[in-house]
Amino acid sequence: MTKSLVNSISIGYSPCPNDTFIFYGLTHGNIDLPGFDLAAPVLEDVETLNGWALEHRLDVTKLSFHALGHVLDEYCMLSSGSALGRGCGPLLVARNPLDLNSSGRYRVAIPGRLTTAALLFRLFLPEGSELVEMRFDTIMAAVQQGQVDAGVIIHESRFTYQQEGLICLQDLGQWWEQDTGHPIPLGCIAARRSLGRERIAALDQAIRASVDWAFAHPEQCLPYIREHAQELEDRVIQDHIGLYVNDFSRELGAEGEAAVAAFLQRGRDAGILPHSSRALGLE
Repeated sequence: MTKSLVNSISIGYSPCPNDTFIFYGLTHGNIDLPGFDLAAPVLEDVETLNGWALEHRLDVTKLSFHALGHVLDEYCMLSSGSALGRGCGPLLVARNPLDLNSSGRYRVAIPGRLTTAALLFRLFLPEGSELVEMRFDTIMAAVQQGQVDAGVIIHESRFTYQQEGLICLQDLGQWWEQDTGHPIPLGCIAARRSLGRERIAALDQAIRASVDWAFAHPEQCLPYIREHAQELEDRVIQDHIGLYVNDFSRELGAEGEAAVAAFLQRGRDAGILPHSSRALGLE
């Protein structure tokens, strides 16, 4: 898994419904990828994949855009497979209202240091919080139990936090959209630049075809999606896919690329991301 074979491409993505929906066609023999084979996919939490990218472990990987900003020398962003849109950003939740503008110091759970959610929160509230790293699926319970004062939630938690008795202090995606005018870039598919232009272009095209295949055959994807989903209710799964898989997932386009560039530049201006002269995509 950690070393590429001549004609074998290692690939990793998250077990969340948007990723399993997107990659089902490609990883189950429904999409042709002539000239090389994909190794068995590795499904891991996105923060695990973010950390692996720092070690250059996979050829093709799902990444938070925050993590992408740290690995542009090694990886380039594909134009297909991204999670980016409007009304789909991370939420800052708590048990009770908090005065975020006060001088009080709050303990806030984040779903990993390299997640987009973490960078977004740091841009929204640069000072006054103690960040506590947790797996995304443990944050709501930690907030409920008072281990932290608030938490930044992602993925399926967006659809279930109210059932857990939590309130939304700030929709961070909404804040980003209102502040910048851009859709919020959450995660992308990145490929090692060393794969070369021809193979990267073929992978990009294959993932785009896999998105199209999934939209044309959603019922065939469902058992695989359910197998890996954190929340098993069909309504939650469908809402998740409907929110995070959209036209940007098929092709970022100029609007999507501008949003990503703005997000990374904000991170660099804040001193959180390193400056880089590398292009986001193939050079």
